[in-house]
Amino acid sequence: MTSCDVTVRGGGIFGLACAWEMARRGAKVRLIEGTRIGAGASGGLVGALSPHMPDQWNAKKQFQLESLLMAESFWSGVAEASGLPTGYGRAGRLQALPDARAVETARAREATAADLWQGRATWQVIRATGAAWEPASPTGLLIHDTLSARLHPRMAAAALAAAVTAKGGEIHIGEAPEQGIVLHATGVAGLTELGAALGKPVGGAVKGQALSLRHPAPDAPQIYASGLHIIPHADGTVAIGSTSENSYDDPATTDTQLDALHARALAALPCLTEAQVLERWAGLRPRARSRAPMLGPWPGRPGHFIANGGFKIGFGMAPKVATTMADLLLDSRDHIPEGFRVEDSL
Repeated sequence: MTSCDVTVRGGGIFGLACAWEMARRGAKVRLIEGTRIGAGASGGLVGALSPHMPDQWNAKKQFQLESLLMAESFWSGVAEASGLPTGYGRAGRLQALPDARAVETARAREATAADLWQGRATWQVIRATGAAWEPASPTGLLIHDTLSARLHPRMAAAALAAAVTAKGGEIHIGEAPEQGIVLHATGVAGLTELGAALGKPVGGAVKGQALSLRHPAPDAPQIYASGLHIIPHADGTVAIGSTSENSYDDPATTDTQLDALHARALAALPCLTEAQVLERWAGLRPRARSRAPMLGPWPGRPGHFIANGGFKIGFGMAPKVATTMADLLLDSRDHIPEGFRVEDSL
């Protein structure tokens, strides 16, 4: 094994994205993953890259906006380096408006989105056309935003791993020696380890269940309806997710909660009624106590850093997380937003 500048622990979206960005900048990177690439939540099905509502602005929403705006160039670079598809596509999103109050709120957000999104994406109230790929809307109106995008989680993870090695990085499945600066991006297990080391919980696991259907609609927008994400992927599948479960018996099994999720999706988008179910998935997602990504130095452990807590927005946040951590580890430039540090979850 050659010497390296940075060791990244964890082959999920944060670890892979950070490893790629540092390798792209010329660092010698070693990534160590205990099980397999995308073994945790990053091996799921959904891949919704969706913005927060364009109001009540804060550092978390700004960080996410910047990440979503840089996503196309980030993922095209990964695809070019790896020679593999990532499933990225910025096809926008449709949301149903159930009542007059929701319509009023959505119209107010048209103006705030125009300002906050810097004119680089739009949020508009539009009239439903009755097309098959539209959510049922009692008001006959929909929100259409052009910032939302989608990514195929497993394709993206495989492409990132290949891109890292294409830039000369090492990927080890199992154990390997740490060298240089160490970045811990180990998801749920990492939050547990960090909490034990600091003597207090810093976050935990939230179970999610999702499913995949066979229904080709690769250029269609994603649908958000009744708390569901319905994501048409480039490979001819549609992902539906997900539950959020703080209490569960088995983190890896699906149950009747997923059946209910499926039924709600069919009610929102009847064109999926005859679509074959290809896969049912369950897994644990890491959520920091701050509910924001957890970035920065490991308190009291020089040379060790954390990138964790992606929860439901990890894929959307990954490009900005990667550049932020590369700036910190390689150039000692610290521009971690307010609320994102490890200490914010203590």
